Parts: sequence; structure tokens; C-alpha cells
Amino acid sequence: MRAIGWRGAVVAAALSVVVAAIAAPVAAAAPADFYTPPTDLTASAPGDLIRSEPSELALRVPGTDGGFPADGRRIMYRSTDANGAANAVTGTYLEPQRQWEGPGPRPLVSLAVGTHGQGDQCAPSKLLNQLLTYQAPIGLMTEYEILGINGLLLQGIAVVITDYDGLGTPGMHTYVNRAAEAHAVLDAARAAKNLPGTSITPAGPVGFWGYSQGGGAAAAAAELAADYAPELQVKGTYAGAPPADLAATLAQIDGSFLTGAIGYAINGLAQAYPESRPLIEAELNEKGKAMLAETRNYCVIETGARFAFQKTSEYTRSGESLSVVLDRLPLAKELLERQRIGTRTPSGPVLIQSGNHDDVVPFGQAEQLAGAWCGRGATVQFTENPLPSVLPGSVINHAAPLVLGLPEALTYMVDLFHDRPAPSTCSS
Repeated sequence: MRAIGWRGAVVAAALSVVVAAIAAPVAAAAPADFYTPPTDLTASAPGDLIRSEPSELALRVPGTDGGFPADGRRIMYRSTDANGAANAVTGTYLEPQRQWEGPGPRPLVSLAVGTHGQGDQCAPSKLLNQLLTYQAPIGLMTEYEILGINGLLLQGIAVVITDYDGLGTPGMHTYVNRAAEAHAVLDAARAAKNLPGTSITPAGPVGFWGYSQGGGAAAAAAELAADYAPELQVKGTYAGAPPADLAATLAQIDGSFLTGAIGYAINGLAQAYPESRPLIEAELNEKGKAMLAETRNYCVIETGARFAFQKTSEYTRSGESLSVVLDRLPLAKELLERQRIGTRTPSGPVLIQSGNHDDVVPFGQAEQLAGAWCGRGATVQFTENPLPSVLPGSVINHAAPLVLGLPEALTYMVDLFHDRPAPSTCSS
């Protein structure tokens, strides 16, 4: 059987979503106790599998040889948080029905999702079991990454999807924390290789994939792989719209449909670095404190609906924007700078995509990331999406390149796994 080209893969991925949606029953959510980790993780190593169970994917058609496009297993694995302490993270491993037709063993992509939210109900391992999840009055959410996931599966590539630190499991999700997310992505790959009964091998090739928050997580994983998980055979990374400069990204989304995501980021900072909490809270008025308290329980659609186009200057005692406030607090400024991506050399080649008019993650900082990695001798393909500006602040110019860039991303990853030379836009 011939490999599917990118056009066929994207179309097939879209059709698989439709067909599976028609055939899929309404799936029950995973039991809450699966997400409760052991009290003592000291005897385990990063990537160790803690537990697993079948995951009844909503978008799956049962067959005699397994589910189409994949069979799922929910996993919990040992990882490392932002401060180097052991933590437990959940996720989902997807075993494709389609055979891998490239050289060597079946490859694995560790996929990091874009912004889902901060409530435990937003965890990808839960959303994959339901076509839609809903909490009254406006808590609607779906797994919007399914098109890219299915595109990889239909090429015969296994996929493991992390829930990230604190998303699903106890504690607050440390949103866009560079180290915690990188560790979660890397340890998800390790855990998948430790999962019995799969078709991947311990020494098989690995790639990282993500867009937006996921692009940052994938990029951070590429940077930390050599030190944190040197045994992984990293072929390369797709990092779409990576928030490499978190301070610039927070300033960009202020006043947009995703203003509330700033609440995720500040909540995440306070969770990872508790010493910052009283300093930041002292700068907030009651409306600002309420915003932080509410966003920690929401998925991204509800967050957008509730806080769209609000200005963070409405949340501070001084009337300054939160970006200005954080910039004048030395500790907060240092913690934001600690999240910067581009200070290390990535393992393997990287494809970075960014929209010229991205209204969430600034184009300029993605371009700077590409330049920084080129300067370190990495092989980087930087692709601009020239979509004209459409309703700035509505997130259209951030969301559209996710779909429009999928064909290139899929081709790039498949080519890497076929040992084809990676393209580069780095100047010689």
C-alpha cells in the first residue's frame, strides 16, 4: 500500500473525523480516580509508566483489526515539574491501525496541544473521549487538535498526547511554563515507549509537534531533549506559532478575544513560583482577583466568551495593563524571562510556522526564535503565513494558520521520518 500524500492525508483526516463522529457512541468520561497520582513518586524515574487503561475514543470506528484510525490508551506517567520535583502527568497513547511504510520501526510523535484551558475538564485525555463536553451555562469544549492527530495516524505514525502538568491531575495547570511543558512532552514519549503491547520500539524515532501553547511546548522539548532525555532518537520538531517570548505574547493578547488566557498564565506563575503570588495579587483590584479565580476553572471557549476584548488595565489598582505591572515587578519580570525559548540548541531540525498578522502570538518573536536557533547552528525552516489581517483580536489570524499550515507540517514530519534532508531558511 502506498503512503498517503499530504493532500490525501489532510482530506482523509477530515473525513475520518466525520465518519467516526457519525459512528461513535457518546463516551463516558474517565473515572476521577484515574487522575489521582500515588502519594510517593520518589522510587520512580522520569517517563516511568504509573498506570494505564483503555481509552474509548469518541472519534473511532471499531473494526476487526482494531479501531480506525487508532486504538487509545489513557496513561499516567512520572515527570518533573518546573522546579525539578517529581510529578505525575496524564495523557493518551494512540496506536494507529495503518502500517508504517517508511524505513525502520514505526515512529512516534509526542504531540503538545494548543491552549485548552485551566480546568481539569479541559485535559485532552478527557476530551478525546467525548465529541463535546459541556458545563452549564457556557462551558463548551471540544478536542480541536483532532485533524492534525488523525493526519499523523493516517501516515502510520503513533501519537502520544500529554495533558501537561496539573491539567486533569491535582494542582493547577502551569500554563506556558517552559520547563514543565518540555518535561511533560519528553516524558510522554518515554512513557509511550514503556507501554506494553504497542508497535513502537524503545530505540525508534521520535518527533515533537505542537501549535500555539503546543508550539512552545514542542520547541522547549526540542531544546531540553539532549540534557533531559538524551536516549530519545529525536528526528525533529514542528513548532507552529510558538510563544517563545511570553511577555510579548501576553501584551499582544491584552484586549483580544483571549484576554482571559492572561489569567491562565498568571495562575500558572503563582502555582509554579508561589513567592510571586502575593506580589502580583497586591497589584490587582477585586475584578482582577475575580478574573484569576474564575479562569482557573474554565476551558478556553468559556474563557473567551466571558473575558473577550476586556483590557487588563481594568484589573489593576493602578490602571496600568498587567504587562506593565509585571514588567516593573523584578521577580515577575525574571520569571517571565525564565520562560524564554531560544537560549539553547534544539535536537534535530525544526519547522517554525507563524502568521504575518497573528493576533495572539506575535510574528516577530517567532521570527526571532528562528534566527536564534539558526545562529546556534540548527537546521531551521521558517515559514510565514501571509493571510491578510482579518478582524484583529478575534483570533482568526491565529487559528487559521493552524489549519492552513497542516499540509506543510505533515509533509515535513513524514520526510524527517523517511530520512530525507530537512530544508532550511537559515542564511549561510
